[in-house]
Amino acid sequence: MLVYTTKMRNMSIEEWIKEREQRGHMTFYVSEIQETFNERSIKGLNTELQRLSNRGRIISVYRGFYVIVPVQYQLKRIVPPSFYIEELMQYMGKPYYVCLLSAAALHGAAHQRSMQYQIMTVAPRLKASSLNPLLDWNYRTSIPEELLMKKNAEMDILRYSNPELTAVDLVQFADHIGGYQRAATVLAELVETLDIAKIELVFPYTTVATIQRLGYILEFVLEEQEHADVLYDLLKRHFPKRHSFNMSNAHPTKDNCPKNRWYINMNIDIEIDEL
Repeated sequence: MLVYTTKMRNMSIEEWIKEREQRGHMTFYVSEIQETFNERSIKGLNTELQRLSNRGRIISVYRGFYVIVPVQYQLKRIVPPSFYIEELMQYMGKPYYVCLLSAAALHGAAHQRSMQYQIMTVAPRLKASSLNPLLDWNYRTSIPEELLMKKNAEMDILRYSNPELTAVDLVQFADHIGGYQRAATVLAELVETLDIAKIELVFPYTTVATIQRLGYILEFVLEEQEHADVLYDLLKRHFPKRHSFNMSNAHPTKDNCPKNRWYINMNIDIEIDEL
């Protein structure tokens, strides 16, 4: 928390925000406002925050968490989540990484860019009443920190899945991005960045069904035979006993489906979009 002199007693919230912005701090919490202006009523403070929100000077992106809107975003009154996601997740006390289509875009696979910024975190799930419409929340039981990458964003850093974790997530969470056809289309762009041998490091964080589905897509949809062969060798080593799975659990098993080494019943049609 920033520390100010006794002039704070006569400072307005807007002046406090301007000084904070000048110091390079572009977010703040309601609790900071209440502590800083502790001689003023909570109702009065909330009224002032609402006035500044209405003017587009600040935006509440989560319960009790505000972003100071930079001048380049004041006309649209929308601040990209990449601007504040690191500080927001610290405020929430939750680990995270940018995932799925948003992560794929960071790796250059932007053909199927998501309208929302996709974030992976851990349970408990966020209440609907506190959700930011710009953010699409996804959940794992744990966050594989060793499989994350970092890059500098406008005001902080971004944590995002590496290409191998991104590829696995696209298949494991295909229903979150519009289905396996969309997943395969993104994989067609992402595949050039994959070090397929490193997918072995993702195995503890996914399911054998996901790896089998990914292998089938690589071999029969994308025709990436070399990648498929490497993944198959890893699959045999880690999962010597495998079971049959449908490609899509939302559709019935297809009769007389050709057998394949991935034990996948291809019960849906997948055609990748033109890139």
